[in-house]
Amino acid sequence: MNLNQIHPHAQLGKNVTVGAFTTIAENVEIGDNTQIWPNVTIMDYVKIGRGCQIFPGAVIGATPQDLKFQGEVTYVEIGDNTVIRECATINRGTKASNKGITRIGNNALIMSYVHIAHDCEVGDNVVLVSYVGIAGETIVEDWAIIGGNSSAHQFTRIGAHSMLSGGSLIGKDVPPYILAGHRPLAFGGINIIGLRRRGFSNEQIQEISNIYKIIYGGGFNISDACKKIEDTVAATPERDTILNFIRSSKRGIIKSALTGGLDE
Repeated sequence: MNLNQIHPHAQLGKNVTVGAFTTIAENVEIGDNTQIWPNVTIMDYVKIGRGCQIFPGAVIGATPQDLKFQGEVTYVEIGDNTVIRECATINRGTKASNKGITRIGNNALIMSYVHIAHDCEVGDNVVLVSYVGIAGETIVEDWAIIGGNSSAHQFTRIGAHSMLSGGSLIGKDVPPYILAGHRPLAFGGINIIGLRRRGFSNEQIQEISNIYKIIYGGGFNISDACKKIEDTVAATPERDTILNFIRSSKRGIIKSALTGGLDE
């Protein structure tokens, strides 16, 4: 007895395994060696890469929870070797956003009950811990980690290699390479352990630390801090990443520094 509902036009790669009571719609493409556990729902206009794992209860490709959505064709795209745990939900994009696609990168870990709303961009090697909710058009850059029960306001941006504590309320952009926590969400130092694990040298970490001392401890407003950094710190990929992030922020970055820092 066939316990699944897999549309005959769905494209399943080599060695894809599908557990019982799973539904896979017509306009779905799944890469080689991906494992779909029981009771998974994959709706139309979804592309999943190679070597992924989708756990029971996950729903991928449901229509956006956005009143501007008018039934247009939009997409979800998931990279390779990404793990999506129990009951996570990932919605399609919207035409109104001028994106029309929700993207998740490679090697991401999306834990149980996470919600990824329409038109979000989740980078490579990102970890979203259980019960994280990111609202529409949120951007989570590579290697970021968001602690459990955190919520991101729509249009916010979480920088690469940042780490946010559980229960964070993300209403402003979180710059790259940092730790953040507390109420309201605040800068708490440099993500030293994470950067070391990813091969950053002591010199690179010290440079990042010096830059954030100017931003958060130099007594400057944000514009003047960026100008000070540009004038006094030699150009490096890390410096330019920080400056470009801050200058392109539309919501503004988290501002208040925590006494002692989260990394001490």
